Amino acid sequence: MNKVSFISLILGFASLTTGCKSGINPQKITVSPATEKLLETRYKMLLDYPVDSLSMPRSMNVKTNEIRKVPSRDWTSGFFAGNLWQLYRLTGDSKYKEQAQKWTPFSKKESVNRNSHDVGFKVYCSFGEALKVENKKEYEAVIIKGAETLCTRFDPKVGSIRSWDFNKEIWDFPVIIDNMMNLELLFEASKLSGNPKYRDIAIKHANTTLKNQFREDNSCFHVVDYDPKTGNVRKKTTLQGYNDDSVWARGQGWAVYGFTMSYRYTKDPAYLKQAEGTAKFFMTHKNLPEDGIPYWDFKDPSIPNSARDVSAAMVMASGLYELYSYTKNESYLAFADKIMTSVQSEKYILNANIKAPFVLDHSTGNWPKHDEIDEPIIYADYYFLEALLRKK
Repeated sequence: MNKVSFISLILGFASLTTGCKSGINPQKITVSPATEKLLETRYKMLLDYPVDSLSMPRSMNVKTNEIRKVPSRDWTSGFFAGNLWQLYRLTGDSKYKEQAQKWTPFSKKESVNRNSHDVGFKVYCSFGEALKVENKKEYEAVIIKGAETLCTRFDPKVGSIRSWDFNKEIWDFPVIIDNMMNLELLFEASKLSGNPKYRDIAIKHANTTLKNQFREDNSCFHVVDYDPKTGNVRKKTTLQGYNDDSVWARGQGWAVYGFTMSYRYTKDPAYLKQAEGTAKFFMTHKNLPEDGIPYWDFKDPSIPNSARDVSAAMVMASGLYELYSYTKNESYLAFADKIMTSVQSEKYILNANIKAPFVLDHSTGNWPKHDEIDEPIIYADYYFLEALLRKK
């Protein structure tokens, strides 16, 4: 039995899935041989995608078969290399490692790009994954350089790393919940270099987010805009949610994952408490479908005739596996298993006849801009593969 099949079998027999929405009433579900074969087919398509530094695959319009390709400056550019590294770890097939080695260097120049808050996504999801396989000083150097660059966007008055530089007529110092994910780059850079500066900035950013980004019900706002002169909050709003008071599904995933990851490095119980609070909000929400794959926004008035977001589910599943490792709360494990069982089916895996370097379908990128709706998106695959590794 090859390693891919073995992993799927482990997931099948270990699943505690499809109970109530909180995942507390589990039952065993197996992954079918047909699904195993479909996954292997999709994985191999990543090997067939032509190596091109200006054509990192981001998403795909399944109606036109057009692949959206991006250069390294795009926030999603590090995921494809990361997917290849993770597939190598899952399967042991050296072909994935060989391709990953070709794609990873394309993100190196982003380690000095001060115009982006997403250095973590671009650098750590590629070079960080590479470092898990190959202990190379050049990988470490890129990660440390990326952290140094990301720190240039930190404002001590606000206590946060600035997110976007655009729409200056709308906000002064926007901070998005997604930014929690970029903190892993900083934490790791301090471990690798011995320089506490990166860790200190990560903690300050996390603490500011903890203070201002969440509602009483533990759901989070997408954007908090600050006054850089005083550090005070100007407004709480959204760019990718339905409206300012809505609950953007992927944002909740970023929050659970980000604060769980921050707990990993700091052991601050406040971070764990927030991760658990937002996880409970997500898992028990009345608008969450039974299979655990959320609509793109929990408050979209068109529910149930609304787009799902597999990427949000994958971020949440991966985050919940780590959250379970610290809390031993069985409901987190059961809910993550339910999500993973749901997506490992023909309903969510991209059809074998579609020739493209993606695994999962039905993600939503930016609904308000009508961009990447109900499509394969690269980061859904990244967190799916990471969740498989964490489950293993």
